[in-house]
Amino acid sequence: MADFGLYKYQEEVVQRALRGENVIIWLPTGGGKTRAAVYVAKKHLENNPGAKVAVLVNKVHLVDQLYINEFKPFLGLDYSLVSISGDCDQKDFFGCNVKNSDLVICTAQILENALTNQEEGKHVELSQFTLLIIDECHHTHKEGVYNKIMGRYVAQKLKGERRLPQILGLTASPGTGGAKSIKGAVEHVLQICANLDSVIVSSKVYAPELKKKVPRPRKRFDIVDKRPQDPFGDHLKFMMQFIHDFMALGPDFPFREFGTQEYEADVVILEKKGVTDRNRLLAQCALHLRQYNDALLINDTVRMVDAFRVLESYYSTKSSTAMDGTDFFLLGLYQENEVELRKLSGDARFENPKMGKLQNTLLEQFDQGKPSRGILFSKTRKSTHCLYDWVSNNPALQRAGIRAAILTGAGNGINYMTQNEQKETIRTFRRGSLNLLISTSVAEEGLDIPECNLVVRYGLLTNEIAQQQASGRARASDSVYSVVAQAGGREVRRELLNECLEDLTGRAIGEVQRMEHREFQMKITDLQTEALLIRQLAEQLKIKKRSRFSAATVQLSCRGCFVPVAFGNDIKVIENAHHVNINPDFEKYYKTGGKPALKTFEDWEPGRVISCAACGKQWGMEMVYKEIALLPILAIENFAMETPEGRRLAKKWKNVEFTVEEFNFSTYYHSKFPNMLD
Repeated sequence: MADFGLYKYQEEVVQRALRGENVIIWLPTGGGKTRAAVYVAKKHLENNPGAKVAVLVNKVHLVDQLYINEFKPFLGLDYSLVSISGDCDQKDFFGCNVKNSDLVICTAQILENALTNQEEGKHVELSQFTLLIIDECHHTHKEGVYNKIMGRYVAQKLKGERRLPQILGLTASPGTGGAKSIKGAVEHVLQICANLDSVIVSSKVYAPELKKKVPRPRKRFDIVDKRPQDPFGDHLKFMMQFIHDFMALGPDFPFREFGTQEYEADVVILEKKGVTDRNRLLAQCALHLRQYNDALLINDTVRMVDAFRVLESYYSTKSSTAMDGTDFFLLGLYQENEVELRKLSGDARFENPKMGKLQNTLLEQFDQGKPSRGILFSKTRKSTHCLYDWVSNNPALQRAGIRAAILTGAGNGINYMTQNEQKETIRTFRRGSLNLLISTSVAEEGLDIPECNLVVRYGLLTNEIAQQQASGRARASDSVYSVVAQAGGREVRRELLNECLEDLTGRAIGEVQRMEHREFQMKITDLQTEALLIRQLAEQLKIKKRSRFSAATVQLSCRGCFVPVAFGNDIKVIENAHHVNINPDFEKYYKTGGKPALKTFEDWEPGRVISCAACGKQWGMEMVYKEIALLPILAIENFAMETPEGRRLAKKWKNVEFTVEEFNFSTYYHSKFPNMLD
């Protein structure tokens, strides 16, 4: 193993995997789990003629990272390797690529799609692989895609199937699953082991070497006193109370404190009640109250002006879509107070004191005349953009040589990044052209980010797994892990709780590792059998739920204005993913906007954004299917459903209580162009 460059602790944790056992390797962030997995893959391919390895990741950007930085350098000369993600065309012939390769690196969703797709050239079976490596395997739980794949594996195992791949899971922390007792934490670790059909191993003999190789950063709490006066926030609360008085709800609707996540949950429930009760006043007031609450949360996290800009942006389009007295009341309330809010947001005497503390924390590391590199973690995409604007326009931080960039999750929308933008940002950070990443949780796990000497957690409430992942990014010697928080705030309490949960995780793993082999195997089999029965029951209930109503008896109404616009049988599903309305009369109910930043796919390309013609609520977007069919894709969360048993809401199409039929292109084509010859 010496020629491979493994440390003794890495050699220790791979021993059982080299013997062909199903194993979860538990090593801290920066401990070299992936390199250990590459070694196992190499030995597996050497010792098993005809072997085939799949490496699964849970994020698209990790596919190329593992391929280029880890597997290709060590295996590329002797074996056929391929990397496949949703970003490349190779996914369309996944089965062929698997057949022609020794090792494939892909997102778990690609494999899941191939397991369910029966089309020749695209379909694969788990039995085609001899080793399955699962990165960040603590995500193998509940309805996650890892668990869907392993659910198939376990079902086949319980039926007596022998031709199943060896499993190698990698994790920095399985966590406690929310448990706060040793019994509950042990049950969680056992469940992860059962889901992966694996034992969990860690370094024992060479733990001192591991500790030396992966030093923990110096942790500190940078505490700031509560803002003594907050006239901007107080004015927002006054406006929110005014809306509450307008709703006249009475004592049956208790609300929690303005400016909290709990209050946000309250108004989400209120909006749903307004929609289901056909009470537009309640529904619209709830939506506006959520915007004010967001502004309060932003005011508590970053600058007052950032909070004001969020409201300003939200109300900039409202005057053109106001349709009744409720809309005019809410719009008028903002317009009457806009000047005062703008004035208060610019008063430096009442600025958020956390910003000053954050500035000092950054300057302590970056203003010392030596190269520094850091990651500033914040909760939302919106807050990362606000913080970037603040850093870029802060004279003291610019004099200190801070060169910042935003790193957030990939997706569609103004605050999202493309995969290429993510890659370029990380590449620039690695080169040193950037020295501060302002990031959401996307940088916490998996990403190959160079060693940092500063990690700042700013306004975050997360679990122990995320905390450990973030802490592990501070790998340079004498690095600092800073928690910037308000005195007595929930962030500090959560951080301290996470430290206890981290210790509890280690103790729980220790107990699982000390279990007798027979006892462990019996427990794992019991948990697997129970999970299989639960999955089967859940599937039966899902099928029953989907056939509760006939599609023709369900009417869809705009969630914003309650105008009926479609029936359930107008909706068809394409590729089991895109729900479109095929009724040609539907186009009179919506208006179109700009095109989202999406690439063109194999059979379709994105069209324009669509929204309600009456109230302006966004519904989805158009798609151009097979270069001919212009079809509106709808998100069901933007509609209410009138059923024979009352009005219902659904967040996802999988939750609707009627069957959506597959889209038939031939039928659509002939109905659209009846005079065309076959």
